[in-house]
Amino acid sequence: MRHYFEELRDFFKKGDMFLLVLCLIVSGFGLVCIASATSADKFDGNFRYLAVQTVSIGLGVLMYAMVSSIDVDSLSEHRGLMVAFNCFLLLLLIPLGTDHGSGNRSWLKLPLINVQPAEICKITYILIMASVMSSHQNTISHPVSVIHMGMHLILLVGLNLALSSDMGVSLIFVFIFIGMAFAGGVSLWWFAAAIGCIAAAFPVLWQFLGDYQKNRILILFDPTIDPQGINERYHANMNLKSITGGGLTGQGLFNGNRTQGGNLFAQHTDYIFSSMGEELGFLGCVAIMLLELAIIARCIYVGVRCQDYMRRLICFGAASALMFQVMINVGMCIGVMPVIGLTLPLISYGGSSVVTIFAMLGLVSGAYARPQSLSHERYVQPYRG
Repeated sequence: MRHYFEELRDFFKKGDMFLLVLCLIVSGFGLVCIASATSADKFDGNFRYLAVQTVSIGLGVLMYAMVSSIDVDSLSEHRGLMVAFNCFLLLLLIPLGTDHGSGNRSWLKLPLINVQPAEICKITYILIMASVMSSHQNTISHPVSVIHMGMHLILLVGLNLALSSDMGVSLIFVFIFIGMAFAGGVSLWWFAAAIGCIAAAFPVLWQFLGDYQKNRILILFDPTIDPQGINERYHANMNLKSITGGGLTGQGLFNGNRTQGGNLFAQHTDYIFSSMGEELGFLGCVAIMLLELAIIARCIYVGVRCQDYMRRLICFGAASALMFQVMINVGMCIGVMPVIGLTLPLISYGGSSVVTIFAMLGLVSGAYARPQSLSHERYVQPYRG
């Protein structure tokens, strides 16, 4: 514990300040976007949204510093506790779960706030995966190693889907797994085998999807579904019209026709990219993408810089989570990805999302501060449970 407080005290000397500044710049830009998106009449004033987001950013910076000061070697020794913690959080959805207006029972309804437990599980899952892969580092492509990694993924995704039906966050776990497995050196033959198994199982899995879920995928390929754009295609068409209606430089903040008219669904959360495309135009969209990519690139840079296998995987896990979330969110807005309800990191409104992203990037800052294992200070037998 004393070592932790020493690291926390030296956070500004050792932590990744460049990454923190990038996060604050993106978050500040996000506040401007939220202020504009929530100025429409249907929101009855945007002060509450700005206040919640600002407080969340402050808490996020605190979490960034606290997580950055944690010794991940100590955490990896208690992988079983982290697995139990994830299961406990998700099981709380049974008595306390609410759909929070999203259609998915993925939020915990607490006295003062609503929290999405799967967002917290992203952080611990990255640590669990890094710990598991480190314990199998020398035989990473052995069937036993791959099965061990796969079991943790199946447990978390299966539990989250069963309790919340939230496909979006569940796919983030899958993408984290893919990114870390690729960066960790798992043989490409395993990826090819996984693709083959998914292709073979797809006809069976398709039967378990609801009609609305099937249509969200089919409308990407079948123009005969809702050709008039009044049902399944309505939101997609509105988003695409907003983005293209902004032109090169946009209609101006607080001046977007559809945004200020309140005609966009979830224009401050899932579809804020469409809102900003209308008001800031193509150049504004490019600026948002560059800011997000700068954070992802920094995570990758820190990971490449790390000589320690586990810390390198943690950085690539964080980069994978952000990359997938940005890709899906932007893809939804331009109509090339199915709608699965993922926010744009640090831009969209959402307190729990902002805090957990800062905390996740705190792991990257910790790897930057301590790129090598501290095992030379105390020997600990690697956990293999």
